Amino acid sequence: MTITYSCVAHGRAVLAELALTGGSYQEAAAKVLRQVLLKAEPETIIQIGSYVYHTLFIDGITYLCATDNGLDTMAPSAFLKKVEYNKNPRDNNTVSAVKSQVTDVKNIMLRNIDTVLERETETVSILTEGAEDPQATAEEFEKTRKIPKRIWWKCFKIVITTLTILLSIIIILLRTHIIPT
Repeated sequence: MTITYSCVAHGRAVLAELALTGGSYQEAAAKVLRQVLLKAEPETIIQIGSYVYHTLFIDGITYLCATDNGLDTMAPSAFLKKVEYNKNPRDNNTVSAVKSQVTDVKNIMLRNIDTVLERETETVSILTEGAEDPQATAEEFEKTRKIPKRIWWKCFKIVITTLTILLSIIIILLRTHIIPT
């Protein structure tokens, strides 16, 4: 489960947003914000397309995040609560509180982006390790393919040599009349 999009909104106005992947989150977020304002419930989970939108609605501010998997509801809920609780309760200035929350959301999303990029870098390096020198890989395959042929020829030569020696000994023994005919 990955949080792919998050935003903070006041009413229907999105104050700050961050998307990890390309996509049209804005249209879906607008639909979710309308439903959240109509329901006025503190927490809402709405599925639109292949994404699940989780919201936390407190004091007219909506904290929203989208995930790519609807099985886990604990992580998005904890994420939204952490973003909401990061505001300074002593600060009565709503704009300052929202700015602080936006900064917190931005920092969290940037950390998520860094994590995703690290995973992608690891995956790419694993994939490119085998493809760096295809000529060397092909030559190594050819060598390993030729090994059974070499072993077969070696065994064949040993058998032929042994048969030749035995046949020679038998002929010599027959000629010297050691073996009666």
